[in-house]
Amino acid sequence: MALPKFLLADNSNHPDDIFVLHTEFPRFLINLKDDTVEWFEDLSGENEEDIAVELAGLMDKAGAFYDTEMKQFE
Repeated sequence: MALPKFLLADNSNHPDDIFVLHTEFPRFLINLKDDTVEWFEDLSGENEEDIAVELAGLMDKAGAFYDTEMKQFE
């Protein structure tokens, strides 16, 4: 099965939070409510500058994904 790059995630224990799951490397879960991130990969040993640029772009794409998904519900 081919997974989508981003998935919306929900949890009834956190009703005010907005989660987006990134399923490709580097895998992470971002809470768009406060931009906290939970990483599922060990990024130690990676070039910090390169990974920071890539991650900033991925987080922007996660926010754009959420915005696009929400427009479909309007």
